[in-house]
Order: sequence, then structure tokens, then C-alpha cells
Amino acid sequence: MTRTELEDQLVTQIIITILKCLVRIGFVLVNNVYCIPTYLVWMLLIFPLKFYHPQFYWKIEGLFFHWLLAMVSMWTWTAGYDVIEQGDDIDKIINERTLVIANHQSTGDVPILMTTFNAKPSILPNLMWIMDNIFKYTNFGVVSLLHHDFFILSGRRKRELSLQQLEKHLKESYIPLERRWMVLFPEGGFLCKRRETSQKYAKKNNLPILENVTLPRVGALQTIYDIVGPSQNNNSSEEQPPNRRSSTAIARPEIRWILDITIAYPQGKPIDLPTIITGSRPPCQTVLFYRIYPTSMVPKEPEQLSRWLYNRWAEKEALLDNFYKYGTFVGTHTTNSEDRKVRQDPLRFLVLHLFFLTSSYFHYNVLSYVLSYLW
Repeated sequence: MTRTELEDQLVTQIIITILKCLVRIGFVLVNNVYCIPTYLVWMLLIFPLKFYHPQFYWKIEGLFFHWLLAMVSMWTWTAGYDVIEQGDDIDKIINERTLVIANHQSTGDVPILMTTFNAKPSILPNLMWIMDNIFKYTNFGVVSLLHHDFFILSGRRKRELSLQQLEKHLKESYIPLERRWMVLFPEGGFLCKRRETSQKYAKKNNLPILENVTLPRVGALQTIYDIVGPSQNNNSSEEQPPNRRSSTAIARPEIRWILDITIAYPQGKPIDLPTIITGSRPPCQTVLFYRIYPTSMVPKEPEQLSRWLYNRWAEKEALLDNFYKYGTFVGTHTTNSEDRKVRQDPLRFLVLHLFFLTSSYFHYNVLSYVLSYLW
């Protein structure tokens, strides 16, 4: 093949990649247009149920919320960004109150978790996200507001106020709405933005110098533990399986498990949201390594809880360091990645698209009729 032919082939590949990115951007924009407004209209139509039959209202809202997050999962799936699960089996805690803690590397972390949870029953409808306040002003912000997710304020000056608001939110939303799962990123920001500050703090306070993660902040975790953590006399969940606990214990609004997720991107290069939307990166696999801890085995005292959380992040540092060097986690057995690949349902995606498109068409025609009648 001549040099001219190689150059022509390269130009063709670049043009195809650009066209692919433009098509995906267009699709995601249109997808938002016919999904989010439809969700808002349906929520408006069933709003009276919130007062007359609140449990039914929140069940419907949770279902719609899951369907919207399924759309985000579809963006990741169609781009070829597969998710591989390793470590502990989380199926046994799906219906238990669980706090998810994960390392935070990019804007792609949340879509990756959405993709993972979308394939599992009953997690997303009953999940509360704790995210940066800036996300309140995105196109998905109004959806999160209606779902009663929590937007946390960043910055040292606002930390105390934010923790007070989180305490109030847990009491007024998480507990009354009977949410089961909660997602927290203890680092409080992306790796690339916090690494330098984290390392300076670590040197000053004689803490481990981390490269693959940043030192976690314990404030939000401590607040969660104070409000919905296990009671002092709570027996170990390992000693009392879910089906053998007393009815009183089940009814208590307590977090039973902590699911520690280590997110490992290929070559240590995080996938961000623009990449997921455009599909500009070649197909690859992101690995999620799970470790499950009964909350009854995690200390509640602030200093000990901080030490426990720092230890988890030191473990993440070692896990990620080995993964990026050798493609496997320290002290873990190798498994067939296909066996633990998170699998999506294309037929379900198709049905959801048809539902949102049909709903949008119906809402548009009703609105047009009402406006034409009024005018």
C-alpha cells in the first residue's frame, strides 16, 4: 500500500469517526428532548397521588427514574464501554439498605455506575445519589430534585452547612421515602483536580501519599452513620442473615451494608461524559471491584471511622496500582471477564424508547389541542 493510499485511508477513518461522533451527539440531544420533558409531564399528571396515595406515587416515580437512567446506560452500552464486575457478589444485598462508596475520577463515574445498576432489579428506583451541587443546574438536575437526590455544597467554608443539610435530607427524604441504596463519593471531587491538594495535606499530616486516589473526606459518611447507621447493640449482619432477622430490626431505617467499589479504567485513563456521549474512544472495559462490609463491623466513633475510611482508600491505591501495571487486582483470583460482564437488554431499551416517543407524541397532541381550544 502506497503512502498516498495510507493517507487516504487515515482521512477516511477520521471522517467516519467525526460523523459517528456527530450522529451520537445528535441522538443524545434528541433522546434528552423526548425523555426528560415526558418524565416531567407524567410527574405533573400523577402529582395528586403524592397527597392521596404517596406510596403509589413514589413507586411510579421510581419506575420512571429507573427508565431515564436506563437511557444513560444505553449511551455507555452502545459506545462499546463494557463494565466488568469482580470481587464480592452484591446480589445478596440488592434489597438491603446499602451505602455505596467509590473512588471518583471523572464525570464518567456516575454513568458507569448507572450502567451497572440498570442491569440489576430494584436498585435504581430506590437509590439516592449524593452529588455536587453544580449538577442541580444540568438538564438532569430537575429530575434529581423530584427524585429527592441530595446536592452537596463543595468548599471548606460551606462544609458544616452542607452536612447539616444532609442530615435534614436524610430525615425528611431518605427515611420517609424508604430509599434503600445511597451513593457517596467520599473524595468530594475528581482525581485530577484534587490529587495535588490531597498530597500536600497528606505530607502535612503524616498520611499516605496517594497517586491513584485522593484522601477521602469523612464528614458525609459520619453524618450518614449518625442518622441511619446501625444501633449500638446491633448484631452482625453476617451472624443474622436477612431472612432470619426480627421484623423490628428490618423496619428500622438503618444502613446494613457498605459496598466499597473501586473503579478501574483501562490504562488508568478515565472515561468522561463527553467521551460516552460521542463514543470517541475505542470500545474498552471498565472494571468495578466490590468489597462488602456489614455496617455493624465498621466503627462509629469519628476518629476510628476516619481511620477505617483511610484504610479503604489505601487499599484502593494498592489495588489500582497493581491493576494498571499488571491488569489484575492484588490478592484476587483471575476470572473469565465474560462471566461477570454487566449485560444490558436491547429489547428493553427499544421498548423504553417506544414508550417515551409515544408519550411525547401524546403529550404534544394534547397540548396542541388545548392551546388551539383556548386561542
